Amino acid sequence: MVDKNFIFLAGHHRSGTSLLHEIIRNHDDITGLTNTDVPEDEGQHVQSVFKSAKHFGGPGKYIYEAESYMNETHPLVSSSSAQQIWNDWSRYFETESSHFIEKSPPNLIRSRFLQALFPNSKFIVILRHPVAVCYATQKWSKTSTQSLIEHTLRGYEIFAEDVRHLESVYVLRYEDFVCSPQANINKIFSFLGMTPVTVTHDVRPNVNEKYFDMWRKERKSIWKKVSFPVSTKLEQRFQRFGYSLKDIEALPDSNLLTR
Repeated sequence: MVDKNFIFLAGHHRSGTSLLHEIIRNHDDITGLTNTDVPEDEGQHVQSVFKSAKHFGGPGKYIYEAESYMNETHPLVSSSSAQQIWNDWSRYFETESSHFIEKSPPNLIRSRFLQALFPNSKFIVILRHPVAVCYATQKWSKTSTQSLIEHTLRGYEIFAEDVRHLESVYVLRYEDFVCSPQANINKIFSFLGMTPVTVTHDVRPNVNEKYFDMWRKERKSIWKKVSFPVSTKLEQRFQRFGYSLKDIEALPDSNLLTR
């Protein structure tokens, strides 16, 4: 396997992975994929070993395909796979750097696979309210609100089962990050064992509101309430990850979050 210090960013599409990626790779000792000519410089698109999320339907769909999930038992786990991925990615890294950051949304359900290939990996996983993820990705998926919310929850649930197998992982909420970006970046770099960078990006704290308004507007329809009830079980699934559907702006505690 490839003995490099990898930092893998994971989270659903439109969950803040791109923003985190830009901030973290500003560190002098960290290099990220650049000038790749693929969306958001995502590593999934510039390697020749495994299939990208697009192959399985793309945002809002790929997690429904069982073959998109990968862990350490996957047939592609081998030294040759690790070396080929490194060869593909190294064209876009500053290879003299001590740490290499890569971000792709499907890392959320492939962390164990990546850890098997790159044993020195650290994982940073960002969660975002499933309602916000739903409406932010609907323009791509063209699927229903119910399907998109279920897709988001399933991704989180798969990760929650996988996290116990990861050696080094940090989990945060998008909502916490945008309210206190520098404080959260400081915590992330403490986890990495590195001096933090200064956040100079424009981080807007209230982006979720427009998606919450879309949810409230949609829920005014009696038909929508009947066809997609907010059951106790669904609310419990939300609260497991620090969110609520009955009180959409609430941020309950979650054992999954890094303190």
